Amino acid sequence: MSTFELTYKEKIIPQLLSKFEYANIMQVPKLKKIVINMGIAKAIKDKNAIEDAVQELTMLSGQKPILTKAKKAISNFKLRENQVVGVKVTLRGKRMYDFLFRFVHIIAPRIRDFRGFNPKGDGKGNYTLGLDDQQIFPEINLDLVKRTQGMHITFVTTATKDAECIELLKHFKMPFKDQ
Repeated sequence: MSTFELTYKEKIIPQLLSKFEYANIMQVPKLKKIVINMGIAKAIKDKNAIEDAVQELTMLSGQKPILTKAKKAISNFKLRENQVVGVKVTLRGKRMYDFLFRFVHIIAPRIRDFRGFNPKGDGKGNYTLGLDDQQIFPEINLDLVKRTQGMHITFVTTATKDAECIELLKHFKMPFKDQ
């Protein structure tokens, strides 16, 4: 059991129970999964871009990503149906908590000119943030990086409101801007 998992069970659950005055311990929001998604615009022209993205996402997540494909053809973008346009990986359990720990303590402080993440969820109790550069991850070998690649990281929770989701992530030490 990871340190973040123990922290959640021993410290975060009682704090959220008292703050939001839940009637039952099962109402306390918890982190279900973390989804990391990389859209690859260069995949149409460069076939090696997909392989590079798969390799980098495998290194930083610890598991093999799946390829995402276009649902329909769009001629203006030279996009065909079922053409690979990105890669994504879903983290659950121990890998999820390990990634969250590394993200909060190692990766977020390495972001250039970082003042905190915007504390605004998606309206359904989840939180998504975007990163411009994959080179802030220490797992990625900078000598092998051919192009900068951004990504979206989605924290999916059981919370029903954004306030509950943001509060849960704050207890996990996620650095948000003060408002």
